[in-house]
Amino acid sequence: MPSQPAMNQSGKSRTASAFALCAGLFLAVSLLKFGNPAILEHAVQMAQLGGQPPPANVGLAEILIGRNTKGPDDIYELLFQAWPIHWGYWMIGALACLGVCAARWRLPKPAWLAATPLIWLVWLFVSAVDTIDPVLTRLTMVHLTAVVLCYCLGLFVLSKVETIRLFWTPILLGFLLMIYIGFEQHFGGLEATRRFIYSQPGWENLSPEYLKRLASNRIFATMIYPNALAGALLLLLPAMTIAAWQIAHFLTKPTRLVLAGLVLIVGLACLFWSGSKAGWLFALVQGVVLLLGTRLQKRWKIMVVAAVVFVGLIVFAFRFSEYFQKGAPSASARIEYWRVAVRVFLDYPITGTGPGTFKTNYQRLKPREAEMARLTHNDYLQQACDSGLPGAMAYAVFIWGTLHRCRRISLSDKMSHAVWLGLLGWSLQGLTEFGLYVPASSWTAFFLFGWLMGKSESTE
Repeated sequence: MPSQPAMNQSGKSRTASAFALCAGLFLAVSLLKFGNPAILEHAVQMAQLGGQPPPANVGLAEILIGRNTKGPDDIYELLFQAWPIHWGYWMIGALACLGVCAARWRLPKPAWLAATPLIWLVWLFVSAVDTIDPVLTRLTMVHLTAVVLCYCLGLFVLSKVETIRLFWTPILLGFLLMIYIGFEQHFGGLEATRRFIYSQPGWENLSPEYLKRLASNRIFATMIYPNALAGALLLLLPAMTIAAWQIAHFLTKPTRLVLAGLVLIVGLACLFWSGSKAGWLFALVQGVVLLLGTRLQKRWKIMVVAAVVFVGLIVFAFRFSEYFQKGAPSASARIEYWRVAVRVFLDYPITGTGPGTFKTNYQRLKPREAEMARLTHNDYLQQACDSGLPGAMAYAVFIWGTLHRCRRISLSDKMSHAVWLGLLGWSLQGLTEFGLYVPASSWTAFFLFGWLMGKSESTE
């Protein structure tokens, strides 16, 4: 008869496996349904409602229960439109309740680095006390708290799970469905959507951001806009390629190679069609880092890396030649965002102006002719602007400290190294985008940061 400790351990193992499956399902759903930035939730709702003004005030209770948020009206909207973000918060809460039953409460070494997200979150709450826009700060703080909770679930629960295939299988399915939607958009879906929208009365009242996205041929799949799709691809494509190989373990080796290769090819195709300039360059960096870590002889390694860089830059120049002929307008706009963010940081260097308040600052400080922006398009600079130097330092130290800490250790396992490469790409894109504020990518990234940090201790 098995002993009581053995029975408890077996029960905890089953709970951990159930958690891995539920976590994978949640992140798959996130990719498909939570692609709108938390801070833009009401702007997106306003666009869907034909330009109606947002609520004058939003409290914490309203955010969590979605009192002022329009949900799906029918099964069609439930299946094909983004979901209200408060649904995701409740899913994370349910996942946390399950995770508590399987968690192992031990910080990996160095403990100070593993605890940095908690330090960052505490400082965000400190900076929120004196915010210049309580509504935006509440929206942002709920989201960022969920982000750190995802990290904790990855660190204390997911990293201890042995049957990790249960985690990757649903994510791969969700990822492939996102890719399918991207292909559908490229091969006629965007044009069909344009014709439908333009045939509706009052389409001129939709938000300028939505109309601009609609007029472009750049695909965005289930994300808010094309660069957000590029961020999700940078984050997950390496891991999904390995997942396709590992999940198909029962097939022959050539068949597994074909499946993994197909996942890689369709992912790169969507990255190309997204039209993300920085995304393509960061993917090139990922490829170079991957090649530098191989066991090829030094001479061959240099030749292959040089060839990859050459071909990648040729494709980049061909794909974006028209963009540069127009004077790189989006790059000029970003420089203006960053100029305002630096000015705000210099004015409020300790606590910033409150999490999520860049929009309020930019509205006040931008040139009259500049287009409006709600986010800095640089996650690191956004932290400095919103929460001062301590917040920016804590965030940057966590991101790059974890990548440095886990790089060597990740080389011992294909999936760990693929996850590390994806996190490297996502972290690099944070220099030019706002992936931290897109739930689909930030929840996934911090889950994987936690998993990688927790797993690093067991592989030392």
